[in-house]
Amino acid sequence: MPDDAVIRTTIPGPWGPFHLAATERGVVAIGWLTTEPAFDADLAKRLHVDVENARDVRPDDRRRIHLDAGLAALEGLLAGRPIRREIAFDLADRPSWDKRVLEAVATIPWGSTASYGEIARQIGAPRAARAVGGAVGRNPVSLLIPCHRVIAADGSIGGYGGDGWGSREERLAIKRDLLRREGVSVG
Repeated sequence: MPDDAVIRTTIPGPWGPFHLAATERGVVAIGWLTTEPAFDADLAKRLHVDVENARDVRPDDRRRIHLDAGLAALEGLLAGRPIRREIAFDLADRPSWDKRVLEAVATIPWGSTASYGEIARQIGAPRAARAVGGAVGRNPVSLLIPCHRVIAADGSIGGYGGDGWGSREERLAIKRDLLRREGVSVG
């Protein structure tokens, strides 16, 4: 397996299988409500590298270390436990705007929310709430960078997941469930 390949594993989850991928720099993607082949194809197209199953990768391989850390955090989050350690992310292919937004979203603590406008103000772009929503909707490491914690300014749920999977109602039901796991109730 080439060292520049992305490695991926799949675990069961509350809405179907969860797919998690990592590079030598960190966790690069999380997906659900998709198949392994579709997840792999999207990653290969996005990153222009091979995607390999992680089962044959040595435990000391940097990709495996990042994958295992992300996997532990994902499993904890799905079980309703906060992430207890730093996770390295590989967002090298993301536009600089998305990186700025996602860095701010990553600071929202467990059990808390922030509005799209608050994130916009935090990154110095106070009129860019809609653009923040776009970046949040493109988050390739959703859940670990907790875009489910970003809500509308009026305290309502806002959106979730862009247009990538399921209906709007299904995506919002998942967002509500994720927030409930953290003790947050949103209208």
